[in-house]
Amino acid sequence: MIAAILSLTVIGTSLGLVLGLAARFFRVEGNPLVEELEALLPGSQCGQCGYPGCTGAAQALADGSAPLTLCPPGGRALVAALAARLGVEADLSGVKDAVPSIAEVREELCIGCTRCYKVCPTDAVLGAAKHLHAVFREACTACGSCVDVCPTEAILLRPLAPSLQSWGWGRPGQPSLADNEGRLAA
Repeated sequence: MIAAILSLTVIGTSLGLVLGLAARFFRVEGNPLVEELEALLPGSQCGQCGYPGCTGAAQALADGSAPLTLCPPGGRALVAALAARLGVEADLSGVKDAVPSIAEVREELCIGCTRCYKVCPTDAVLGAAKHLHAVFREACTACGSCVDVCPTEAILLRPLAPSLQSWGWGRPGQPSLADNEGRLAA
């Protein structure tokens, strides 16, 4: 028994060292601009931009083949940050200022068709066929995919109410989450 444990430990350690050395010596250097742009993007991998994820969107931004306004969840703040990083001018007139939102299922309208959780990129929708669905608040990125496919309009995107986890001071010239309380009550 001890011989088996020792042999597996030696094999695991040696293979781990080989993989670590291979990762260090055969590493491919990427474009640092792509990494910086990807760090600026929300990282929700929602696909609203038309790219498979934030990495693809960052690559397209670095190549200049995508507009600065490609990320709807980022809003004006992201467009301004991308423009500053790329050193270009950005037209913010057509960009909506995104407020943190979350999908919400209206129970009286949900028929359990399963279309919503099939399209959710983050698996935030829980449910089964012919059963009521629910949304995991922590996993929802408010991409709107579930809203688009719901046949009964049972799913809505609602602004998040300020909480201890999400509240923050607004920057000068930008509304804080506390300013959204009037919109939440309406």
